[in-house]
Amino acid sequence: MSTSTPNSTAEWALRRQRQVLDHLHGKGQPEIGPKATISHIAIYGAGIMGSGIAQVAAQSGYKVTLWDVTQADLDRGIHTIRISLARLARKTGQPADWVQSILSRISSTTDQLAACTSADLVIEAIVENLSIKQDLLSRLDKVAKPTCIFATNTSSLLVADVSAKLDEERKQRMVALHFFNPVAVMKLVEIAYMDGTSPELLALLKAWVHDIGKVPVLCRDTPGFIVNRLMVPYNIEARQLVERGDATIEDVDTAMKLGAGYPMGPFELMDMTGLDTGYHIMKAWYETAPGLSGDPRFKPSPEMERMIRDGYLGRKSGRGYYVYDK
Repeated sequence: MSTSTPNSTAEWALRRQRQVLDHLHGKGQPEIGPKATISHIAIYGAGIMGSGIAQVAAQSGYKVTLWDVTQADLDRGIHTIRISLARLARKTGQPADWVQSILSRISSTTDQLAACTSADLVIEAIVENLSIKQDLLSRLDKVAKPTCIFATNTSSLLVADVSAKLDEERKQRMVALHFFNPVAVMKLVEIAYMDGTSPELLALLKAWVHDIGKVPVLCRDTPGFIVNRLMVPYNIEARQLVERGDATIEDVDTAMKLGAGYPMGPFELMDMTGLDTGYHIMKAWYETAPGLSGDPRFKPSPEMERMIRDGYLGRKSGRGYYVYDK
């Protein structure tokens, strides 16, 4: 008969995780992969990003619990995953039961706390609103395992701000795991870390990102991380060229594809990533980002405000800078 207590179970889990971290840091034998310490992933938000992360994690053999506010939200997310997997199955010639075998690794729930009680990794991919993210993670912090790693998929906020309401020990296990849209296709994951993040935890997360078929890059917790810090000013300059009447949307896109060798122009890119995503990044930087707040470059223009208000968000809405067949 087992005599383990909740405390002894937690202590064992912490020891086991330290063994895996030591190995990934070059100290352990025999070889241990990330699944030895991360096997169950709880993902909050079943939208485009959350469902995409759930898909790639399940494809790589991880157990996934997907949470959202309503069952309708979850149904849409699972439907999106099913369509994506079916498309991939046709393209790669997978057996008939391949799609269902992956979906069987994904469970869904509207029970916010139950979703994370046994998770090894929590990934938050909800609305880009600081207070809502903080409140969610604060609630989860109280019920998640001591060993559970917390991550945000934010593209505009600082990890330090998102984690502000967490216990101090959990803050040391909090990072950004910034995936890119569409998650199933885009290879990059930015791992943004704070000063208290251990090298061992970063090594574990890099190994996990590789295990789900992605490529990790590391960045300190700074506004925009790497990609958005470079891309947002580029997109702003493109919009201002057009808004001043200096060039057309089509000519700007053509110029950057043929002159700079980019696979798509800035307006095509903004339509793909979503105009609302870029808008929220700019707004957050203009209002609160250290070293960037108040910079007039990042204040959304009246034209951009109008497009957001009218629902012209890019490919996902059928219209942005270009018009698409839905």
